[in-house]
Amino acid sequence: MKGAAIHDDATLDKVFWALSDVTRRQVLQTLEQGGSTVTELAGPHGMSLPGFMKHLRVLEDAGLVTRSKEGRVVSCELAAQPMQEAAMWLSRYSKFWNDRLDALGRYLYHQEEVEPWPKAPSSSKSNSASPAATPSSPPKSGARGPSRKR
Repeated sequence: MKGAAIHDDATLDKVFWALSDVTRRQVLQTLEQGGSTVTELAGPHGMSLPGFMKHLRVLEDAGLVTRSKEGRVVSCELAAQPMQEAAMWLSRYSKFWNDRLDALGRYLYHQEEVEPWPKAPSSSKSNSASPAATPSSPPKSGARGPSRKR
């Protein structure tokens, strides 16, 4: 079973690596509409065909794209199974964070019931809850230093 987990980790690594680039994500979005030739896929990206082929190879290595060749025309199609596996992996963490946020919400609701927040004084002059002016931030850097003469 441990070997299967290693394989799954390697697959997930490849999928997340493939999805980490905007060009590759756009290719996958295009392929959602149906298969396309490599030339059609490369066109909108304004890069050389060899550069685009590197992106396509990453998608293919991750199992997200399949290529087929008829004569001189290479076509690509979307293979969504690896993305489904990545989504299942992410869903575990979604449940974790939803549970944590729900617990925080219950805690804050309970705190509000036990000890309500004080109401902010209303003022007709300003929308600020604080009567004092907010001090400005100190400058990010000091004065400009002497320049080097050549």
